[in-house]
Amino acid sequence: MKYKALIVEDEIRSRDFLKNLVEEFCPDLIVAGSSASVEEAVQFINTQSPDIVFMDIEMQTGTGFDVLQQVNQRKFHVIFTTAYDHYAIKAIRFSAVDYLLKPINLEELQQAVAKAIENIQQKAEGTKIELLIKNLRRPAGEDFSISLSTSEGIEFIQLSTIIRLEANGPYTTFFLKESKKIMVSKNLKEYEMLLTDHGFFRVHNSHIINLKEVRKMVKTDGGYAIMNDDSMIAISPKKKEEFMQLMSQRLV
Repeated sequence: MKYKALIVEDEIRSRDFLKNLVEEFCPDLIVAGSSASVEEAVQFINTQSPDIVFMDIEMQTGTGFDVLQQVNQRKFHVIFTTAYDHYAIKAIRFSAVDYLLKPINLEELQQAVAKAIENIQQKAEGTKIELLIKNLRRPAGEDFSISLSTSEGIEFIQLSTIIRLEANGPYTTFFLKESKKIMVSKNLKEYEMLLTDHGFFRVHNSHIINLKEVRKMVKTDGGYAIMNDDSMIAISPKKKEEFMQLMSQRLV
């Protein structure tokens, strides 16, 4: 089966370069068209219903997010493209939406396309875009929400509801408030990179904790944190000094 792709890019050389890469190295895709403006992209999506949209974030006529908010339906997979570390990358990553940094790397392109096709088959795309828009529109001071893919579907969880994360081989278990647990098939390292700037800290090879959910610090027995769910999480000796420093800076 071939999947219909749209390229939204207002810079002609970047557009032609990506088109050539897709046509030569992504045999499951057909480039059905390209758009150089927000208006053209919205019209194409509304009339042609592409499966995958390669979306430039910044265009002279607006942004890729303007396109997403103006289309009639969002039943497609979006892969953002940007020439720099855009301010919205964090919101994109929390929403589990793919992005490619320019100049586009062939291997990263192929990986993003493979993931897109898998998600299309699982019919998971519209919900990810909805979460992205929610994260972009969130009021100042409000938490991001994170997208967690499970065997049963996709759940959207506010960061403030997460108490801790625990590694189990290639899986990660999220321990949430109200005694809820969610297991996902991603390793802990991926979430460490995503959550570190949002009040989370990896205290051990197997544990990331929400610093706001630490109820007590115990210095004996090697040192451990007692969390609000009554769990006791060991602190790695290598992490103890940094953990104590972060806790001393905590205001609530």
